[in-house]
Amino acid sequence: MSGILYVCATPIGNLDDVSLRLLATLREADAVLAEDTRHTGKLLARHEIRVPLVSCHQHTHPDKIRALAQRLESGESLALVTDAGTPGISDPGMPLVRAAAELGVTVSPIPGACALAAALCVSGFDAQRFSFLGFLPRKPGKRRKALEESLARSETLILYESPHRVVATLKDLAALAPSRAVAACRELTKKFEEVKRGNAVGLAEFFAAQKEVRGEFVLVIGGESQAKKDAPDDE
Repeated sequence: MSGILYVCATPIGNLDDVSLRLLATLREADAVLAEDTRHTGKLLARHEIRVPLVSCHQHTHPDKIRALAQRLESGESLALVTDAGTPGISDPGMPLVRAAAELGVTVSPIPGACALAAALCVSGFDAQRFSFLGFLPRKPGKRRKALEESLARSETLILYESPHRVVATLKDLAALAPSRAVAACRELTKKFEEVKRGNAVGLAEFFAAQKEVRGEFVLVIGGESQAKKDAPDDE
């Protein structure tokens, strides 16, 4: 009888953002498969969980993925986690999920923290219809093209961005849709959590003027019809 692959959402910042079910799953698993074992080790230590940690990330060789799937097929139950949030949502995880499913192994979600949902719910924008863009392409031309194509949609847009590229992304957005309402959410659930609202031009100027931009960002962009009504300007 095969085991179960548990796809576990972990905290996106605050290590106390866990469910009783997640803690029980991690404790009872034969091993925890982690994007970064050092990072996940801190979460396990915080909750006094002692279980073997195995590295499983975006560069994991297909042979190791198959070997992990075979462990599941043989009866072990494994908990798959990433550094923050839900495996597969702009994070590693899908290759193992597919390999397990192909072998007929049960794959079970352990839901929890998700940065896109956290940002959307505090943005004030329409949450009934939205598109998640993940991370835009790194190359400037491809990034701008992807953003331009996405802005043609009427629904709320959500994307992730690093502190090193967020100013460039906001400048592209300001050039393409200067009046579009935006909520820039950074360090969600952490000590220096901030939600900055305004139009694309205002936010691009605000972050460009900072000496150093820190923190992981979720940018929530209002649909075209929301440009003037849904995002009060913090300026």
